[in-house]
Formats: sequence, C-alpha cells, structure tokens
Amino acid sequence: MKQILFLMMISISVSAHAEIFRWVDENGRVHFGDQPPADTESSKIEVKINTYESPNIEALQGVLNTDRKVVMYSADWCHVCHKARKYFQDNKVSFTEYDIDKSAKGKREFDKLGGKGVPVILVGNKRLNGFSPTSFRKIYDAQ
Repeated sequence: MKQILFLMMISISVSAHAEIFRWVDENGRVHFGDQPPADTESSKIEVKINTYESPNIEALQGVLNTDRKVVMYSADWCHVCHKARKYFQDNKVSFTEYDIDKSAKGKREFDKLGGKGVPVILVGNKRLNGFSPTSFRKIYDAQ
C-alpha cells in the first residue's frame, strides 16, 4: 500500500511540472501538447497559474463573525443580490445587508474581504461569492 501511495505521489508531482508545446501543422491548424512533435518546429508555452489568495485573517478583524449571523455585501443593480435577498426573506433567514455603492462601511469591509464582485455573503466565518440556494444552505446549515 505504501508503494502505491509513493508511486501516486511521484506521478502527481511529475504531472504538476509538465511542459506545454505549441505547433502548427501543414494545414495551418494550431496544436498543443505535452510532447513536442519530432518532425515539426514547436515553441514552449509559459503558463501563468491564476490563483486566488484570500486576505489574511488579521486584515479581516471586525468583518468576519463567529456566530451564525448572515451578512451580505450587495449592490442595487445586481440581479443575483436581489435573488439572494428574496431567498433570505422567503426562508426567514435573518441577515444584514450592506450596499457597497451606498454604504461607506460596507465598501470598506467589502474591500477588506478582497471582494471582486457582488454578492459576497458571510455566514459566521464562512464566505460565499455569488449566490445559489444550494451553496448557501451548505454553509448556513454547517454553522
């Protein structure tokens, strides 16, 4: 069992360092692959990995809460925010809402959270970007 795990770890680390090559065939079609073709000129593609780094916890003091309180950062023009608000009202979920266009406090907290789009919904110390009833229930019921 240890040998299998060891082999799996090695294969994962090898695939994480794979190279990508680009070439054009005789018909003008562009191809990409992890091995350059032997009979055609190719170029190595440099890939920049797009990762999300969350703000550090110290920066969020006063924004995150430790109880089951629901806080939504929204905007009046946001259709998804309207959908979330209606869901909360229909399901009797108590929540505090900050319109980031109208509330200076809401905008400051939204910025501290590293918000890029609305809604951003906090349930205790859990965060939901956007809204779907299923995703919300998952973090709400876990609190």
